[in-house]
Amino acid sequence: MIVLDSGAARLELIPDVAGAVRRFSVAGREILQLAAPGAEDALQTSHFPLVPFCNRIPNGRFGFEGQTVTLPPNLGDHPHALHGQGWRAPWSTSSAGAGQAVLSYDHPAGDWPWAYRAEQRFSLTETRLRLELSVTNTGDTPMPAGLGFHPYFPRRPGEVLTASVDGVWMIDDDVLPTEHHAGVWGPDWAAGAAVEGHPGLIDHCYTGWTQTATLSAPGQPTTTITASPACRWLHVYVPPGEAYYCVEPCASRPNPFGAGETGIVTLAPGQSHAVWMEIAVSEA
Repeated sequence: MIVLDSGAARLELIPDVAGAVRRFSVAGREILQLAAPGAEDALQTSHFPLVPFCNRIPNGRFGFEGQTVTLPPNLGDHPHALHGQGWRAPWSTSSAGAGQAVLSYDHPAGDWPWAYRAEQRFSLTETRLRLELSVTNTGDTPMPAGLGFHPYFPRRPGEVLTASVDGVWMIDDDVLPTEHHAGVWGPDWAAGAAVEGHPGLIDHCYTGWTQTATLSAPGQPTTTITASPACRWLHVYVPPGEAYYCVEPCASRPNPFGAGETGIVTLAPGQSHAVWMEIAVSEA
């Protein structure tokens, strides 16, 4: 485990588990949901990277520049390939110290037929965590890419999420996008809506996000999430009955090789793509 401290802020990283965050706290308050004891799976951590694509590819099958690619399932018996390879692999520590750390992951060509190198750069101050995620095509043919972040936040009593969005992708039983709904559907996040009290699962991709979201609760510090302009989609995951929820800045949407504008970019050999996210804490 890598531990970074900056004043009252503490960041703990577990490179061997998906290059994930184990803890981000300020003055003893858990800003991200504390990872499960002995976590060995990215889904049990505080945050993990989405690289080289975000969310689900239907049945793991897509076409790119005349090539058909089929990826194996990577979430139990769920048939749709999810979140790329970075969250299912150990990362290496490139550097760590003085409030900063760099983790890297090198992927050889395989089921995903392109070699790439991913890097995460963490910078910690007394009230802020900055994460930079990049991917570089290290192969010799063009490669598609779409990056994102998957932070988990504690569900505090009275929690309100505020995020300017203009629509939402509806989903089917496999949580795949079916059609775009313009305007408000369900919680009105743009006006600020309670995280608790919604029937059923929220696992939706919201469009038109303006790269800022705030998480507030009575008597608690406010958490502000900001992200790079490429992160035009905000995925919100609120599972019923759990103590956490997820607010995920993404540079591509679910079904990233589907019809319409999905955010996927094409990287020439040697070319890189990068996004960033900041999580800042202010006093109550």
